[in-house]
Amino acid sequence: MKVSEALAKRKSTRAFLNKTVEVEKIKRILNAAKQAPSGVNTQPWQVAVVMGEKKTLLEQRLENAYRSGIKEKMDYQYYPCEWHEPYKTRRKACGLQLYTALEISRDDKEKQIEQWVANYRAFDAPIMLLFFMDSDMATGSFLDYGMFLQSVMLAAIEEGLATCPQAALAEYPKIIKETLGYPDKVILICGMAMGYEDHHAPVNNYRTTREEIDTFSRFF
Repeated sequence: MKVSEALAKRKSTRAFLNKTVEVEKIKRILNAAKQAPSGVNTQPWQVAVVMGEKKTLLEQRLENAYRSGIKEKMDYQYYPCEWHEPYKTRRKACGLQLYTALEISRDDKEKQIEQWVANYRAFDAPIMLLFFMDSDMATGSFLDYGMFLQSVMLAAIEEGLATCPQAALAEYPKIIKETLGYPDKVILICGMAMGYEDHHAPVNNYRTTREEIDTFSRFF
């Protein structure tokens, strides 16, 4: 598969088959992704591969916290505090596509909540990946991490696996660190669902749009 084909094939998958992912596949994915570049070769990534009973325990704690109204502060600011154009429109369009695919109306708050809660189960994928970084690293390491995350997702395609990067899994850093035994001082970057895609699920059968290059590029 060409790199361009893998880039086009990658998407955020939100429904997975109840099928075990071989640990050796995960190791091959991480072994390939570790070739991602990083400033002065710092390689700031720390990855937790969560599955089985530990995943069940963690997702129960996350879901219980959310349903109980417990909120935690993320280790960093992911989204802007105030949305403006064109990002406001893109965000709304993304949410509308998701709810349309799931046939969830704007007024059906209960179904919207249940769909959001699915984030904390990594959409029932067999594998939940969680990504950490030492807190003394700076902004440049976030750039490094982005390249590493993309490498993970592209390498997963080669192994026949689907993924969904999830900022929502970084909303409860204290619960996640306590459950997995990570120190408070590390930064929880995000999570990622990984598994075999359910091709029959409607939520997997739409694609978000991308801007034409003329809208974000200038040639000099």
